[in-house]
Amino acid sequence: MMRLLVDQDVYHFTILWLRQEGHSVVTARELGMHRAEDEALLQKTLELDRLFLTRDKDFGALVFLKAALSRGVILLRITPTDFEEVHQQLQRLLREHTEEYLKQCYCVVEPHRYRLRSLPQLQA
Repeated sequence: MMRLLVDQDVYHFTILWLRQEGHSVVTARELGMHRAEDEALLQKTLELDRLFLTRDKDFGALVFLKAALSRGVILLRITPTDFEEVHQQLQRLLREHTEEYLKQCYCVVEPHRYRLRSLPQLQA
């Protein structure tokens, strides 16, 4: 089971699917953060100690170019026509790696594959 904070742009059927798979899902909307700035959402991942799930490519720039810290980001490259393939790859990602490992990664999940890249290290 993974603990996830889900961005407002993630499809509702993906949220339902994750919950059916047994993952702990909190949405930005449930936290009253559906209009929050991207940096605030990343900060919330630190506070809640949850992976962040989004469809927004801007988070890649934040965590790498601006060195914003997070607990791991999973970017879904998903459309309504390919959600089954993306869900299969997301399921594979979540089964093949531990939550602690994924908290150190920026993950891109797309039809037929996923990619991982290490995040900048948190400063003690």
